[in-house]
Amino acid sequence: MTTDKTSEPSSGGSPLFDLQALVVAVRRRRRIWSTLALLGLLAGAAFAVLMPPPPSAATKVLVTHQEDQANDTGTLIRTDVELLGTTRIAGAALRALKSPDKPEDFMRDYRGTGLTNNLLQIDVTADTDAQAVARAEALADAFVADHVRRMRETAKAESKALIEQRDRMRDELTAVNKSIGDRSPDGDPKGSASIESLFARRAELNARIADFDQRAAEARTGTPKIVSGTQIVDAPRAVQHSLPKAAVTNAGIGCLLGLFLGLAAAAVGAVVADRPVLRREIAAHLGASVIAELRRTPRRPAALWQRRRSRTAHERLTTTLTRTVRGSAEPVSFLELGCARSTSVLALDVARELATEGPPVVIIDGLPGPQLANLRRKPDDPVVLSGERAEAEAQQARRLGVGSVAPGTAWTDLQYLGGQTVLVVRAGHGSASWLHTVARQLADQRIPVIGVVLIDPDPRDRTDGTLWDGLHIALRGHSERLDRRNGISQMWTERLPMWAARVPNSE
Repeated sequence: MTTDKTSEPSSGGSPLFDLQALVVAVRRRRRIWSTLALLGLLAGAAFAVLMPPPPSAATKVLVTHQEDQANDTGTLIRTDVELLGTTRIAGAALRALKSPDKPEDFMRDYRGTGLTNNLLQIDVTADTDAQAVARAEALADAFVADHVRRMRETAKAESKALIEQRDRMRDELTAVNKSIGDRSPDGDPKGSASIESLFARRAELNARIADFDQRAAEARTGTPKIVSGTQIVDAPRAVQHSLPKAAVTNAGIGCLLGLFLGLAAAAVGAVVADRPVLRREIAAHLGASVIAELRRTPRRPAALWQRRRSRTAHERLTTTLTRTVRGSAEPVSFLELGCARSTSVLALDVARELATEGPPVVIIDGLPGPQLANLRRKPDDPVVLSGERAEAEAQQARRLGVGSVAPGTAWTDLQYLGGQTVLVVRAGHGSASWLHTVARQLADQRIPVIGVVLIDPDPRDRTDGTLWDGLHIALRGHSERLDRRNGISQMWTERLPMWAARVPNSE
């Protein structure tokens, strides 16, 4: 007989982190992340409406550098951006505007952006559009004037240094010419060699003087190109802000941020809570097979196709449970965990089916709340008893118990509801440790589990919730009935140790 892997969650082959279970748990917590996404969307839209951007203006300046290179990585334009954000530029613009503001305060209202290696954009904010345009124009003029002045000063300093070098070369040339003129034209071999070296030196000095003259002229000539090339290419203009566009953009950003935070919170909550949602997990932790799945009984009217599908599944499960309860020699109980209303409806429907073909049926209400008592019942529905009346009036009728295994359950009272039980569990309600507790307590009370009815399962769950290990399969009542007919009284001594041992992490 093969054993399903789902029946051994604590074995070494089980994964340390189940991604499928995490995805299902996060999807079931869609209220959290959908709510946060909606709040982020609304907050973003409200931020755009309640806090619109201040009036602003923009202008673009073409900046020409003397050191421009085709392979420049943007170092020069980044230097210009930093120079724009200095008190010298801000002060010059404020003086042109005749504004009493401090340059340090004005620097917070504008910024520069290098679009290309030679194109600078200036963005300015102000109280009005007209003031923003005036400030942008003053900043652009101040920057252009400062850049032209710096380039002229650089060219002037370079030309001056070259002229000084030329003058020193001329002084040296004069000395060489004087030395050549003082030589006597005799035929001394040593004197001839000295005169030749002087002539070579004079030729070198003449070449260097001509080079310095040319470089000085180029330095002076390059300045007009820089002055004419540095100019405002896009006149200052007010930037128009679209409120709908800003609202949509901010709402989209807020929705994405809220969705991300919601998904993160849902994932962390699912890992910390450790609440099984897959069939295989719930079946393994409870040590019993999942025999059916049902949608949670809605408190509001559902859609037509949902009602038809839920009604068909409910009728099928009712028929199966009725057949099982009718063939059982002991009273059967329905114990709920997180789905008292659905359990009450299911128990009442099973009792109605039993009452049509046999002795009268009495439902023993062991629920801590009034869910069963508040259900709408027909005049010929089975009697619902609770407390002391159940022991006195349910002696001659078929009993069907309804109870709870939620925290706070009086475990010793469960055996009075029925000798066998059907666990009705809502997916994702109980933690793994509590499911272990339920399985262990039922084993201690010697109450075999016929099967598990899963309420509100994940619709995309394709895992197997059946435990394949001999007698401990779904609908154990059939094997019990065969044992009783054959006079075998060793059922508990043979089954319970195996059943309890299958509960993961049990003591």
